[in-house]
Amino acid sequence: MGQILVGTCSWTDRALVGSGWYPPGRRDAEGRLRHYAEQFGVVEVDASYYALPGERNSRLWAERTPDGFVFDVKAFSLLTGHPTRAAVMPDGLPAEPRDPAVQDEVWARFAAGIEPLREVGKLGSVLFQFPPWFRPGQRAEAFLRECAERTEGWPVAVEFRHPSWWEPGQHEVTGALLTRHGMAAVAVDMTQTLPSSVPPVTPVTSPRLSVVRFHGRSRAWGTGSKEDRFRYAYDEDELAEWLPRVRRLAERTEQVHVLFNNCCGDAAVRAAETMTRLLGDDVPAEDAVAGDAVVDGAVAARLPRA
Repeated sequence: MGQILVGTCSWTDRALVGSGWYPPGRRDAEGRLRHYAEQFGVVEVDASYYALPGERNSRLWAERTPDGFVFDVKAFSLLTGHPTRAAVMPDGLPAEPRDPAVQDEVWARFAAGIEPLREVGKLGSVLFQFPPWFRPGQRAEAFLRECAERTEGWPVAVEFRHPSWWEPGQHEVTGALLTRHGMAAVAVDMTQTLPSSVPPVTPVTSPRLSVVRFHGRSRAWGTGSKEDRFRYAYDEDELAEWLPRVRRLAERTEQVHVLFNNCCGDAAVRAAETMTRLLGDDVPAEDAVAGDAVVDGAVAARLPRA
């Protein structure tokens, strides 16, 4: 049975910081990360999507977290085909993804920025979240092939935002494509009431890693503001639906990352706390150790510490 790590898609989100979840005395940058890492075993770095990560920050993150804690780093927007503001480009480089020189420089800087995490074994994955207009086809396959070449040796996870990747008839082709490149497929939980809804399939395409991201089930996903899209509080029954799926993933991979992206107030951390508890309660009797519901090698979801 692989290890299951539960966490959220940010620890610095303004709404979370303002929610009161961080205790007094631990609300500065260092205190927040240390407190978060005492509760959970993984976190997603979403700031790296909006601006290239820096080596200094990565080094500080590694120093401020315990052994075994990992960071899933979201790929910079230019590297996934999303619009990128010129203001966040380094040294005046144009935000032109079709310029090979720009691509080479951005890739080099992104790699350098996450290297401190790689060096100490705290890079859980690099998440390539592709835009909704990224559909199956030859151009997409070529793009994925280039990503695989540039990220050789990295743990990589891929989330497709267009549902056609996982529809019947394409599902097996998509799985084989990611498997060929050694990329972990990202399963998602989101509302299923929209034409753009990605189905909650759980393919395993890498023996090392599976990732599940919970986006919330807001019906404003396709039309509302960012706050509207992510304003959702999971109830216990909704999370319990995923327990068998998560455990099946853990039976087939070395590690499973369960991440909550419903980052509005403290909704994500509360959902992560509940999921951690449910996974602990769900451990089979033969895997349990007296006094500790979560054990190494079985299900290693980090339980909140008293």
